[in-house]
Amino acid sequence: MNELETRAALTHFYDALARRDGAAMAARYAPDATFEDPVFRLRGEEIGRMWTGLLGRAREFGVSYTIRDVAPGSGVVECTARYLFGGRRPVVNAIVSEIVFDGDRIARQLDRFDFARWAAQALGPAGRLFGRFDWFRRSVSRRARRSLGIPPSAPTV
Repeated sequence: MNELETRAALTHFYDALARRDGAAMAARYAPDATFEDPVFRLRGEEIGRMWTGLLGRAREFGVSYTIRDVAPGSGVVECTARYLFGGRRPVVNAIVSEIVFDGDRIARQLDRFDFARWAAQALGPAGRLFGRFDWFRRSVSRRARRSLGIPPSAPTV
């Protein structure tokens, strides 16, 4: 995959996000792909289930993105998502995403964002008070997985 093909694949993926097309996003991942962000650590078909579930319930959703760095088979994208969490709390989440391709499919995606800032917006007083604590992040992760029908992740040692 050369730089031009990588840029086109990233554009296709983030345009699907902007359209709220979780199925198109899921189709961009390799079968054994991994996805990680402060809330989720997913593998394979769990990734598509996450996107489809999150985008299917998103309210007043909008996204803007900039492809910051492109190399053959990898890229870094800065993305800002705006939506109502739970249909009532406005969230503006700035995300930096590192994506590695295997051929034309995503093999690995690592998204970084400020979980404490997100939690304060999305979860209100509890998020403001506890958003910087790891136990709270793990609790949010467990609830998110359960709400999307994704089995619990294996505990890390």
